[in-house]
Amino acid sequence: MGVGGARPGVLGGAFDPPHLGHLALARGGWSHFGLDRLLVRVVEDPGHKDVPTPACVRLDLVRLAFSAVPGVEVELDPHARTVDSLEALSLPDPVFLLGADEFAEFLTWKEPERVLELARLGVGTRPGVPSDRVEDVRASLARPDRVELFEIEPHDVSSVQLRTLAAGGRPLDGFVPAAVAERIRKLGLYRVA
Repeated sequence: MGVGGARPGVLGGAFDPPHLGHLALARGGWSHFGLDRLLVRVVEDPGHKDVPTPACVRLDLVRLAFSAVPGVEVELDPHARTVDSLEALSLPDPVFLLGADEFAEFLTWKEPERVLELARLGVGTRPGVPSDRVEDVRASLARPDRVELFEIEPHDVSSVQLRTLAAGGRPLDGFVPAAVAERIRKLGLYRVA
């Protein structure tokens, strides 16, 4: 059962490219937590990973991906770290959505306990992510009550895998929304020169 009352949600990431797993997380979080709006934030320059695609292109792809999802606002996030982004947003007790695989690395984030002060975490679980790792991370937090797990429709896909497929000229249909697949093809994104 989700948390009572409408509240804002936040989904942030590099989205290079956005895929059906991101949409499943957004839809599942929206439904489970009774969100009244969802801010999808495209991190301009992630501090923790190399992102080959320019932020403006990723922003365009995310807008295409989420165009059919009501209540979603897509914007560029100038902050490299989640804690800084949440501080700047200053939302009333938002739910920050993330996948269980990301949550398994939560303790390596910048100021994870501060993130929990600024937002509840909605962790989307799916088969294939070890639940013991997720529970170990949750148990080590000062405020484990600020973390709620919910099941999402499984999509065994990652942005890294999709870039590899696209680099080899393989179609991304079935892994990303059709409009995103078409835009990636049209722009020749991820192709090896």
